[in-house]
Amino acid sequence: MKRRIFIYRGSSIFFGSPAISAAASSLNTSPAARFTGSQKQSLLAALQKADQDYDPSVQMIRSKPATVGYHTTVNTGVVHPTRDSLAYAAALLDSGEPARLARAKEILERVIVLQDQDPKHNTYGIWSWYLEEPLEKMSPPDWNWADFCGVQLLACWINHRDRLDADLSAKVQIAMLHAARSIQRRDVTLGYTNIAIMGTYVTLTAAEQLNISDLGEYARQRLHRLHRHYMEQGSFNEYNSPTYSIVALAELCRMLLHVRGEEEKRLIRDLHDLLWKHIAVHFHAPTRQWAGPHSRCYETDLRRRKDILAFLEVGLGRHGHLLAEDPLPLGLDHYRLPIHCPPALRPFFTRLSKPRAVLETFFKDAKGLATEGNTYLHPRFSLGTVNMGDFWRQKRPILAYWGTTLQPCYLQVRFLHDGYDYCSAIPFTVQREGKALTVVVFATDYGDTHPSLDKVKNAAIRAKDLRLRIELGGVVQGISMEKRDAPFEHFQIMQNRLLIRIIPGPGSFNSREIIWKAQHQEHLNCLDAVIYEGDERVIHWDTISPAYLSFALDILPGRGSALLPFPSISLDGQRFQSSWATGGRTATSDIRLSIDTLLKPGPLSLLRASFRSEAGFSILK
Repeated sequence: MKRRIFIYRGSSIFFGSPAISAAASSLNTSPAARFTGSQKQSLLAALQKADQDYDPSVQMIRSKPATVGYHTTVNTGVVHPTRDSLAYAAALLDSGEPARLARAKEILERVIVLQDQDPKHNTYGIWSWYLEEPLEKMSPPDWNWADFCGVQLLACWINHRDRLDADLSAKVQIAMLHAARSIQRRDVTLGYTNIAIMGTYVTLTAAEQLNISDLGEYARQRLHRLHRHYMEQGSFNEYNSPTYSIVALAELCRMLLHVRGEEEKRLIRDLHDLLWKHIAVHFHAPTRQWAGPHSRCYETDLRRRKDILAFLEVGLGRHGHLLAEDPLPLGLDHYRLPIHCPPALRPFFTRLSKPRAVLETFFKDAKGLATEGNTYLHPRFSLGTVNMGDFWRQKRPILAYWGTTLQPCYLQVRFLHDGYDYCSAIPFTVQREGKALTVVVFATDYGDTHPSLDKVKNAAIRAKDLRLRIELGGVVQGISMEKRDAPFEHFQIMQNRLLIRIIPGPGSFNSREIIWKAQHQEHLNCLDAVIYEGDERVIHWDTISPAYLSFALDILPGRGSALLPFPSISLDGQRFQSSWATGGRTATSDIRLSIDTLLKPGPLSLLRASFRSEAGFSILK
């Protein structure tokens, strides 16, 4: 289906409080939220944990600062987060307990005043992450905080406005509207999946709750654009993200709970079911891991994200056996949502009897270049790759899982600049089944630690260490990576009759060959391809040609077939052209992979436009 782009320029933004008061006076107040027994148990468990983090001296939750490397400049000590404090306040109100009501009011009074409520400011409608770091000190401020904090204020308002005194109730209303107007002003692109959906919930629900017609018209138009975009595309720009697929799905559940219009609910249900399908087909039941590739991910081993497993388990009606804990650790927010996986999709989470492949075009850019995912799910392992990716810390462009539900292992490919993930190393990959061929080249105008917040300037960086890292994690005890020199250099891992081969290919940096070496750490085994290590120096990417590295990955159940050398290579100084024929599914078929990329560092758009690949089966004679 042809992709269309819809652009909407919302109506004028009204900031005055009289409209709020008039709208609020016409509302019927809602009773306190009512929950099932399991929802109440999850709520109380979340509150018990959060109670320990409450700091009465400032009426906010305390925590350690995030270590993402952007937005905040605070990286040590104790901080008091605004979003988490509002989520705690909403949960306190849900408990129905008088003592908790008083604490919730204290938190709301404390946090609402931290919002920038001046429409003339660039940071209008948002909060800083932390009490200790005002908006003007952030690097840069995070406009998503209008969306995240707006969600929590709506939870307080919809379910509990009858329990707040008149003055505090008015403050909540005003903060809600400022957050919604900030979202409207920003009008985030539809490709920012989780925030596009979350902001639609905040603006649409705030407009319905406060009876604001122009905001409601904007929100309904936004929902229609969102529906057209993703239903026509058939997938999501923030593709296959364990973190943000759940965030987006939670907001769709929240919309089904709160949005009033029947037509709007129909559109929301379509998106809800599409997202559940997207999640289901990528879930690897034998390891209970979310198979790659991931557009955004914070923990590669899903066992570390019990909140995600709990969300999925609720959706499966407690029949998925993804998490045995009772009550389920749904945190301060998800316990109140109607989480239901469509019945036809539930078997994907519980069994995988035979191999299957998921080939998906996630999205196309304005020039028609497609970002495509390839996920192979075998009862013994999964391998997922994206054809064009980058090595932002949150991305997993090449990712494999194997092992068992209790002892899963993973293989993740990264690129490190002085020990931190480097966005401007650009992997191009072609995959078929458990075999993948990758070439990594370098962009001159993309990000360093973040795709957009710290762009590489003048095609140069300072570095003392640059390396590709193939990282083994999960339950790695007893796993080792052996170097084999015959019949040619390769590295292999053998575990429970699963064979993983890593075959280094050609590479060059400033006319020097790439050095591959295995490293063993306490919780990880790594294979590093060292591009540069030494004294800190300025790397001028635009003066280095060629600059690239390549490798092949082969995952085989059993002892595998005869090892074939690295793909045949054609290098003309400008391009890398490779074709690889390997042992295939049967004795009569063979898998062929081919890839073609530029070798000289250049603008990201040029590198992507020049990439070509092909994967297929050919019949052996």
